[in-house]
Amino acid sequence: MPSNTLDKVELTAAPDKHQHFKIFKPYGFLSQFVPETRKNKKLLAELFNFPEKTMAIGRLDHDSEGLLLLTTDGMMSHLIRSKKIEKEYYVQLDGNISAAAVLALQNGVEIGVNGEKYQTLPCKVFKLTQEPLLPLRGRKIRDPRHGPTSWVSITLCEGKNRQIRKMTAAVGFATLRLVRVRIGGIDIATMQAGDVIPLSGFNAVLGR
Repeated sequence: MPSNTLDKVELTAAPDKHQHFKIFKPYGFLSQFVPETRKNKKLLAELFNFPEKTMAIGRLDHDSEGLLLLTTDGMMSHLIRSKKIEKEYYVQLDGNISAAAVLALQNGVEIGVNGEKYQTLPCKVFKLTQEPLLPLRGRKIRDPRHGPTSWVSITLCEGKNRQIRKMTAAVGFATLRLVRVRIGGIDIATMQAGDVIPLSGFNAVLGR
């Protein structure tokens, strides 16, 4: 075999045996593949013919939407769920959020987690100057005549159960709509609700 060919063979990396995806989880879907007992809920398996052993990396609750990463690699799931990876959300609030409330969210607020008090970590929060361009939710939020709403961006490196909803409630503003728009360096871009895009890997998330 010629030496240049041998070099190419030796330097070729083994292909990733796992499969990875990014999806735009629609409102009303559970972030899982196995149905819960006596609950007739929509599942991720309805969106695409995913390979066996595909798992969601983290979760978005039934009422939340947006970016969700899926993989067949359990180790990759563990890395991305760590506090080293940012997760950004666009949040529509009931009412016009004040600068004081934004500051409180930035510094951390007290919420309840598993029946105990928990102080959220400092995070990035800012008010959006205009409504973000997002797909229609499919279910009306509420009648605009009931009062103003506002949008904020919240970026966390932690993920307690329903954390953002609890955080905004703690400063006096109920969450009306919650959409995750970015995980690390991967964002939803122009994805529509229900879209599934295969990925070659998660280097953009891990900063590699």
